[in-house]
Amino acid sequence: LFIFFSVFNRKTGEPPLINGWIPYLGKALIFRKDAYKFLLDQQKKFGDIFTVHIAGRYITFIMDPFQYVYVIRNSKQLEFHEFANKMASKTFDYPALSKGKFPELKENLHRIYQYLQGKPLDIISDHMMKNLQDIFEWKCSQATDWETEKMYKFCCSVMFEASFVTLYGRVPAADGHKVISEIRDKFIKFDASFPYLAANIPIELLGATKKVRKELIHHFLLQNMTKWLGGSKVVQARQDIFEKYELLGDYDKAAHHFAFLWASVGNTIPATFWAMYYLLRHPEALAAVRDEIDHLLQSTGQKRGPTYNIHLTREQLDNLVYLESALNESLRMCSSSMNIRISQEDFVLKLEGNQEVVLRKGDWIALYPQILHMDPEVYEDPKEYRFDRYIENGKKKTTFYKAGRKLKYFLMPFGSGISMCPGRFLAMNEMKMFLFILLSHFDVELAENKAVRLDNSRMGLGILLPDVDIAFRYKLRS
Repeated sequence: LFIFFSVFNRKTGEPPLINGWIPYLGKALIFRKDAYKFLLDQQKKFGDIFTVHIAGRYITFIMDPFQYVYVIRNSKQLEFHEFANKMASKTFDYPALSKGKFPELKENLHRIYQYLQGKPLDIISDHMMKNLQDIFEWKCSQATDWETEKMYKFCCSVMFEASFVTLYGRVPAADGHKVISEIRDKFIKFDASFPYLAANIPIELLGATKKVRKELIHHFLLQNMTKWLGGSKVVQARQDIFEKYELLGDYDKAAHHFAFLWASVGNTIPATFWAMYYLLRHPEALAAVRDEIDHLLQSTGQKRGPTYNIHLTREQLDNLVYLESALNESLRMCSSSMNIRISQEDFVLKLEGNQEVVLRKGDWIALYPQILHMDPEVYEDPKEYRFDRYIENGKKKTTFYKAGRKLKYFLMPFGSGISMCPGRFLAMNEMKMFLFILLSHFDVELAENKAVRLDNSRMGLGILLPDVDIAFRYKLRS
């Protein structure tokens, strides 16, 4: 009876409430176990708009992708940044960006993202390409015959080091690789606890996580960062801004730098893994992408191999349609981000078709794009990997339909509107360059035949990790 009333006892215009019978937790446990299945089940029962009580929060889910635009458009009433800042300051241990204490810090940091687009993006991408080639060359020097490694570990090692050196600069010590490996190992330990920190679980309950976080932050203290050579303009600009705020302590500034590192690689590493895994699982996809890469090198007169420096312009990267489509297809299959907005006032959200949703101040609104990505009406056989899904007549395909209507949003691995990842162009470039160098330099194949599945523990937080690692082998192409 309680559940019955908790679903239907609502104010006029409020969506049905799915409350659950456990006080405070509500539907948190079942949601965390498999959010995708849970939301589909609720959609069948209650339609495209419903509110779920999850761990003290009332979250209204908008399931119809044609309504997404109305949520994204209302950025004044439906805010994101305050929520993101609170979560980040708690997770990465820096003081909340309050306007009183740190006037315009949030806006100043946001402006810096201009270094991740346009001409500055070309510069940082060139550095990333060079650093990736250096790391691959260093790996090649050991790979005279077939070398076998674990794929996630390999992607993590290469992408972490290349991103670190590109953003923060080289560690000048003779054992520079070793120093970055030590930071990476701590990063992996911290990252394993990230879903719990994001779920507001106190860090004191998470074993050694607090100690590991502190050690990681100490790497980014100014006396350490000034020793690193050739860092990026984006990191330099962040340093310059932090120096203007006397109330930001040295540890706080270092914590901000650590948070920026996490934002740069936390999702890019697993996304790179899935792109590589699916290509190696599907020989026809691997052949098509490799053929496109070889053709570009031939047409630009560049030689492949670890001793040759390959240079790619942004236009050339953008024209690799099979590579981009394969990457987008793996992102479609492995991304599970929840796009959250918080109602700033009691507010009526007007939707298409004269629909209205009555929201209370503090209510959460959520879009869950994984539902869209796996919708058989939008994507035929959505559980199947099709490397050329985003190509039509040899060109990029950008028109997708549902119920005969064209969708504005059809692929959303990087969020939406004001919450869209500002580093998405760099992330895409990095993943394309990783695959470009890997496939132009090496013959690559899986070394064991086992299924790798998505680990659901990060549902709602970005790119899902694999549930197991898998061995692959590589050798220099003849």
